[in-house]
Amino acid sequence: MSPSTPIRIAVACAALAIACASGCARTVLVAESSPVRVGPCVRGRVYALVGGEWRLGGNAVELPEGWYLVPPSYVEDE
Repeated sequence: MSPSTPIRIAVACAALAIACASGCARTVLVAESSPVRVGPCVRGRVYALVGGEWRLGGNAVELPEGWYLVPPSYVEDE
């Protein structure tokens, strides 16, 4: 094995990691004035209005595909 082989392996691994990291995740910024629609397999904790106060639930729930999520400006205060 030549002395440059470990360097080539390290460079190849780094290039593969960078390629995967840049192609595997995508961030989409949504304007405050725009509702969004839930895609498949969305799971997370949600807030519920309890006694006039928003409380974060302790358990993760699955949100049905097709539901709409709206920004706080869409919800009227009572």
